[in-house]
Amino acid sequence: MYRPLSPQEISQLEAQGCAAKNWTDVEVAKDFNPAYVRNTSFSGHNRLGVFRREIDLPGGLSVHSGIYNATLHNCEVGDDAHLYNIHNYIANYHIGCNTCIENVNAILVDGKTTFGNGVRVPVMNEGGGREIPIFNELSASLAYILTLYRHRPKMIHEVERMIDEYAEKHASDHGYIGDHVRILNCGSIKNVRIGDYAELIGVSRLKNGTVNSNEAAPVHLGSGVKCTDFIIASGVQIGDSTLVEKCFVGQGCIFDKHYSAGESLFFSNCQGMHGEACAIFAGPYTVTHHKSTLLIAGMFSFLNAGSGSNQSNHMYKLGPIHQGIAERGAKTTSDSYLLWPSKVGAFSLVMGRHTHHADTSELPFSYLIENNSESYLVPGANLRTVGTIRDAQKWPKRDNRKDPNKIDQINFNLLSPYTVQKMWRGREVLDELQALSGENTEEYGYKNCKIRNSSLCHGRELYTIGIRKFLGNSLISRLEKKAWRTMDEVREVLQPDSAVGLGDWVDMAGLIAPRSEVTKLLDETEQGQVSLDDFQARLVHMHANYYSYEWTWALDKLEKVWGCDLAHVTLEQLKRTVSDWMTAVVGLDRMVYNDARKEFDLNSQTGFGVDGDREQAEADFEEVRGSFESNSFVKAVLEHIDKKTALGNKILQQLEGIEGRG
Repeated sequence: MYRPLSPQEISQLEAQGCAAKNWTDVEVAKDFNPAYVRNTSFSGHNRLGVFRREIDLPGGLSVHSGIYNATLHNCEVGDDAHLYNIHNYIANYHIGCNTCIENVNAILVDGKTTFGNGVRVPVMNEGGGREIPIFNELSASLAYILTLYRHRPKMIHEVERMIDEYAEKHASDHGYIGDHVRILNCGSIKNVRIGDYAELIGVSRLKNGTVNSNEAAPVHLGSGVKCTDFIIASGVQIGDSTLVEKCFVGQGCIFDKHYSAGESLFFSNCQGMHGEACAIFAGPYTVTHHKSTLLIAGMFSFLNAGSGSNQSNHMYKLGPIHQGIAERGAKTTSDSYLLWPSKVGAFSLVMGRHTHHADTSELPFSYLIENNSESYLVPGANLRTVGTIRDAQKWPKRDNRKDPNKIDQINFNLLSPYTVQKMWRGREVLDELQALSGENTEEYGYKNCKIRNSSLCHGRELYTIGIRKFLGNSLISRLEKKAWRTMDEVREVLQPDSAVGLGDWVDMAGLIAPRSEVTKLLDETEQGQVSLDDFQARLVHMHANYYSYEWTWALDKLEKVWGCDLAHVTLEQLKRTVSDWMTAVVGLDRMVYNDARKEFDLNSQTGFGVDGDREQAEADFEEVRGSFESNSFVKAVLEHIDKKTALGNKILQQLEGIEGRG
């Protein structure tokens, strides 16, 4: 494939300002043309491809591929690459075909390196104890287990051993820059592997990492970016002087506007702008867009952090050793504050300052509100809000991952065995509080929070509605799968596909699965029966079988509601479940509808039609925001009510048909 240079080619290269310590160490492709190598110095062993094509640059300029004004040491340059104005040198790199490198300071590999694989990230606890070894294929669910399952040291040791083996397999004293890469006007790039179709424009410094770009999901790194000890997954965009140090950045993430991220893990579709992250586990869709927002020493997923959101991870005693968790779907309002350790329940809203180490994990969909320096909890209130429903609908639409190989397994369901088991337990908690303190108690104390009597009663009702909605959804989805005409056929359709699914469920940073399956996987890992690839594949399998497992869990809960097993359920019990589902669905939709109406009331029109009367304000408001009736979300809610009502009536008619035939 490669051949030595001819004496004539050497003479031509020297005449064009080129030099080599030893021309015999420079090999070239068969059809190599020396005309496109000028003012270049070679040392070590180098191989050059052919340079035949023109490369188009922004603004209409075109340049010929080749090597101009460069120093190369131990490099292989692919066909039709373009290297121009390398201010210092490129050392120990394979450079792919059709790649353009212009105006860079230095690109080098200095000794054997793992390109960021195996770097330990002290996530969540700055004092140590939860260091996670990052690598190219790290998934959110695997990282979740490594972070929080420290009570199983043998399993942790085995997984870390496999990751270290992976890192060693990827170690090399030569770097790689893929095909169709653009590296323009950049500073120093040291010990970095760069995948195909990556675009690096004005990057300040990259050191010890991997950029896992590919044709389907290119990576874009922009002006002033500095990254050290990192893994960047496919489809990532980082720009505007963002700082990344000791981080894993997952697929489809966007960092911009001077964001600063240190010692943290970010998984699919996270966004960070203006603010700062330190020692956080950012599960999928963790988003912060504000200058004054700090996320520190916590675990989050599907989080929307408001302006000025902050947490404290120490109390000036033993240093920054505390940590906190905000379960999936949590939101923080502007200037909210949490004193770690605290734990915020799924899909909860945090408003104000909270300094009493609240734990609301058993009461999801709640408001955590500060009032006179006390933390008040409003259970279930977020079930009825338009914002919660909109969030659940927008996340799948905002999936930036273009790579066909999606590393993170993400379940977008608002209601699942994970959240419904919490509502089930939440209802029990509220009943226990009321039984302990009495029905007429004005305020109840619960895990460093206060719950008003009215909030407790309403929260219990909302949890009941949410549970009925989920169980009805599962039942009707099952009944729609196959045709049935008799109760025996109904029971056959409702038989579970799998015994897996009973018991508690966990949310492993996006992957919702039965705890039993996770425990089984960890047991086998401890026994050395699972490879790293197998471990990840098992997580994928759990995600793929979610609905099968979900029905097993839902049927078990339905049998508790019915007071009998599936073999003895009556037609009347099935009809009551469907009727309860219709009432729950319509009831929740009506609450959401009324909540949406608040966005169109007179208070919302403040500031519209500033130089006119109320009529002008209303007209200005409608031109900008539209009318309530024409709003797309409002129309979707009404359509959902009609659709689900029709579906419920259809199932009831089919069930009544059984009764008629009987």
